[in-house]
Amino acid sequence: MSSLMVQGTTSDAGKSTLVSALCRWLVRQGVNVAPFKPQNMALNAAVTEEGGEIGRAQAVQAQAARIPAHTDMNPILLKPNSDVGAQVIIQGQPIGNMDAVAYHAYKPVAMQAVLAAHQRLSARYPVVVVEGAGSPAEINLREGDIANMGFAEAVDCPVIIVADIDKGGVFAHLVGTLELLSASEQARVQGFVINRFRGDIALLEPGLRWLEARTGKSVIGVLPYLQDLHLEAEDAVDTRQAPKRQECLKVVVPVLPRISNHTDFDPLRLHPQVELQFVGPGQSIPLADLIILPGSKSVAADLAFLREQGWESALQRHLRYGGKLLGICGGFQMLGAELADPLGLEGPPGSVPGLGLLAMRTELQAAKQLTNVTGVLSLGQAAVSGYEIHAGVSLGAALEKPLVQLSSGRRDGALSEDGQVAGCYLHGLFEQPAAQQAILRWAGLTQAEGLDYAALRERDLERLADLVEAHLDTAMLRRLCGLNPGINVMESES
Repeated sequence: MSSLMVQGTTSDAGKSTLVSALCRWLVRQGVNVAPFKPQNMALNAAVTEEGGEIGRAQAVQAQAARIPAHTDMNPILLKPNSDVGAQVIIQGQPIGNMDAVAYHAYKPVAMQAVLAAHQRLSARYPVVVVEGAGSPAEINLREGDIANMGFAEAVDCPVIIVADIDKGGVFAHLVGTLELLSASEQARVQGFVINRFRGDIALLEPGLRWLEARTGKSVIGVLPYLQDLHLEAEDAVDTRQAPKRQECLKVVVPVLPRISNHTDFDPLRLHPQVELQFVGPGQSIPLADLIILPGSKSVAADLAFLREQGWESALQRHLRYGGKLLGICGGFQMLGAELADPLGLEGPPGSVPGLGLLAMRTELQAAKQLTNVTGVLSLGQAAVSGYEIHAGVSLGAALEKPLVQLSSGRRDGALSEDGQVAGCYLHGLFEQPAAQQAILRWAGLTQAEGLDYAALRERDLERLADLVEAHLDTAMLRRLCGLNPGINVMESES
């Protein structure tokens, strides 16, 4: 059994992407492999088959490995609900909220969950590819670390470090990160991968040779920048757009401070007939055909933020002019008359008025709904599938006209009598082409086409595996994974 850990010089250096690439590359070599991230801090989550919650990136990595996502792949998930605190999820289930000081004291317990999960995965898969979090050189987080070198030392696995050259300062990032590690941690680092390179590799060669001489570590390879690579982001909102037709449906998504599962909108970003715009703090909501209120980890606080930005009056104006409004999960809860949090799960106990656009109220409860679902939309009876992650229970007359009829017999969401306002708890609402088309037609795109988002994701996973073959030292990677080194593709082609 063998593990290889990918750490990064910074957040968004390419750790998630490289782990996905290695998983798919290993599968193509006939290796049974599983992804693993000891601790993840993210508001983009997925639901596993056994009804647990893990980071969305690990679910994509499981797809890359062609295995079902499992809670063992991300035993610790932290979902920030304020600037100083987060909901702590252990092995797929929430155990409560902690501030940074309380969680630091809890880390020894969390580490035991991490090691147990890794041991179970290692018993089932001969190779486990591990993703670190942030940077291993965060001095203030070194004590009790379970996300980077603390884990690598505990399980005695080799480490490769990835850095993003597109941001600039790549040599300083790599050398500086290595310098800030302890002697044993430095010895554990086997080499570097440089990510997102544009240009002639010959111009980079002197720097690569200097880096190897300066650090004594190998450069495993340089991955090129892929303009149209689209994998679900772990954290940052991806605003890139695919090329659009001249006439498009205009869709606006307000970016809330605790926006969650914004990967819901990736199929719309990539749709050739949809012009998707994210609107942030201080910006006005422009004219649109459809406005979507996204999920939120702190619904009452994000609703207050929405009002502070003047967006509530913009929503009312949008509806007066005939626009459509859709709420997903927390955004759906905002559409009701009242949001109650008697247990103080997301903030101080109490209740706040909702937007009053659907006749319902929502009460947050301790038990969390975590399930994968299928069903049909009331809009054209289109097939839909997705997942629910929410603690709220919504009740009211609006739910008598549901947006989704689930295969289990349960109903979800609501569609207003005038057909202008809709909402549901279902994440992944736009991933099925039929459901995507039905919602876009409802919003005014009469000749809506369907985008096969699953096929696009699969295409990009294959492209990433191709990059590993073409640009990385595959013989070295096989050795680090405890496999027969085989033939280095780069050497065989030279």
